[in-house]
Amino acid sequence: RSHHERYDGSGYPDGLKGDEIPIGARILAVTDVYDALTTDRAYRRAWSRNETMLYLQKHMGSHFDPHVVSAFLRILRQEDERTAAMINGPMARIDGASTSVG
Repeated sequence: RSHHERYDGSGYPDGLKGDEIPIGARILAVTDVYDALTTDRAYRRAWSRNETMLYLQKHMGSHFDPHVVSAFLRILRQEDERTAAMINGPMARIDGASTSVG
C-alpha cells in the first residue's frame, strides 16, 4: 500500500513522509522503480543500469529514503565487482590435468 509514498511526503495514498513510511515500503519503492526503469516497456526502451542508478541518486531525499538508495547502490556495485572478478580473474586450474593433446 505505501510503496507509492515519497520520502518528502508528496506521494500517495496517505501522504506519509520519511520514517512514517514503513521500511518495507521504502525498500520496495526503490526496487520497484529500478525494475520498472530497467525493463523494456511498450512505450519506451529500458534504461541502462547506469542511467537508473543516476536517477535513484538524483531523487534521494525527495522520492526515496537516502539510506535505502545508498544501500541498494552499494549492493549493485558489489555485484558488479564480483562479476568483474569472475570474468577477469584467473582461470580455474585442475591439478594434474594435462593440456597436451595426443
